[in-house]
Amino acid sequence: MAKLKGQGVAVSPENLRVAENVTLILPLHRELDALRETGNAVTAIGTTRRGIGPAYEDKVGRRAIRLMDLADLDTLPHKIDRLLAHHNALRRGLNLEEIDGGGILQELTRLAPQLLPYAETVWRLLDQKRPNTVAAQAATGTGMGPSAVGYVLGICKAYTTRVGQGPFPTEQDNEIGRRIGERGREFGTNTGRPRRCGWFDAMLVRQTVRTCGINGLALTKLDILDGFDTIEVCVGYMLDGKEIDHLPAGEGAQARVVPVYETIEGWKEPTANARSWADLPAQAIKYVRRVEELVGCPIALLSTSPEREDTILVQNPFEA
Repeated sequence: MAKLKGQGVAVSPENLRVAENVTLILPLHRELDALRETGNAVTAIGTTRRGIGPAYEDKVGRRAIRLMDLADLDTLPHKIDRLLAHHNALRRGLNLEEIDGGGILQELTRLAPQLLPYAETVWRLLDQKRPNTVAAQAATGTGMGPSAVGYVLGICKAYTTRVGQGPFPTEQDNEIGRRIGERGREFGTNTGRPRRCGWFDAMLVRQTVRTCGINGLALTKLDILDGFDTIEVCVGYMLDGKEIDHLPAGEGAQARVVPVYETIEGWKEPTANARSWADLPAQAIKYVRRVEELVGCPIALLSTSPEREDTILVQNPFEA
């Protein structure tokens, strides 16, 4: 930005937005890139030595420092420590001096006020202006062009689960969560560990629908919700006293969001093994229709048991 301004180009948040979850390229990335390029003429690939490759490695390795991390200086030190646990090990192997995290923290703290005004939830901004192409990654992975994707089918449960640690706004760490987990057999296939369970997060699914260009959803495990007197659905979040309509990208902000729930009447009649709308209780149909409204996407398939035959085909994705 300083270079552009020096060339007389006006740069401000009015004409430049940067994705809040973008990975930051740090001096250590550029140094590592240069070392790899000059260290062995046989393996040199002619990089620009700007640190792009090493930074991308950190992104994939889930240790990268991202732009929105600068807005949460309380959690930034431990993220720097996590990054350096990897890079200092590399530097020891290369007989280089280890990097002090304090210096990186000081520099990022200095830069934060200059960079944060440009931070934006870019996926939402682009969604308001033009179609997105995230789902095209499926075509890329198969060696086909984006135009080969005619219909994007998303798959989600009638409730929400998560494996491992990390923020989970609608988690029910109580009897309700355990009931959902036991009925849904939510246990790790390899580890046998119980998955974390919670109410349906319509905001998270809606965000995914938008970023992936989903045309229809396959809603699974509706039968797990049979018998609940009432069912809660997350329809928004509160973050630091302010209502927001998307899950923030920052880990610290995600941990602080409080779900806003809408209560929906449950049903006592079973949905298990239902194969048509006529087999479903009226209140279960209302639940499905409300989910459609909240996520902004029609339900294409509805499953009511682990058996493949117990599926209600609302719209055939192959004929859409």
